[in-house]
Amino acid sequence: MRCLSTPGMVTCAAMKTVLAPVDLSSAAADVVSEAGALAGNVGAKVLLLHVVAPPAVINEYAAESERLAEEETLEAERSLERWRERLKGLGMEVEANVLHGPPVATILEEAARTNAKYIVMGSHGHGALYNLFVGGTAGGVIHRAPCPVVIVPGAKTAARVSPSNRKSA
Repeated sequence: MRCLSTPGMVTCAAMKTVLAPVDLSSAAADVVSEAGALAGNVGAKVLLLHVVAPPAVINEYAAESERLAEEETLEAERSLERWRERLKGLGMEVEANVLHGPPVATILEEAARTNAKYIVMGSHGHGALYNLFVGGTAGGVIHRAPCPVVIVPGAKTAARVSPSNRKSA
């Protein structure tokens, strides 16, 4: 909670939240940086989030799937802690959570629970055909988010649309 003090009066308001769901790809660092910049501009805290998805199939490999999910959880906790410390070093208020569940639904639930002002997330830029058949986490969040969603393009997408690659008209 953020409180402002004036002579004879203290006014408190809930701090705004920028939710930053990240995967463990190389694009995650760009998402964290963008979320930090946006949070700084709007006076918000950053909530870093990693969602460990449940195994797609439960069968004789369930024990191995469970072990892999535990490894992913530990790796995510370490990564989120590094990013949290980096943003805290810049004077920001930062929280970090690792949750388990379906990624889109879990991100949307966390956005609602925290009353997120913005969601900042990455896009891998797979393309329309991939998204048509497989779908995408970013697309699922965009269509149902309770707040604005900022998409940080993946490296391939950013390279395609960078100003240095544009031809002058």
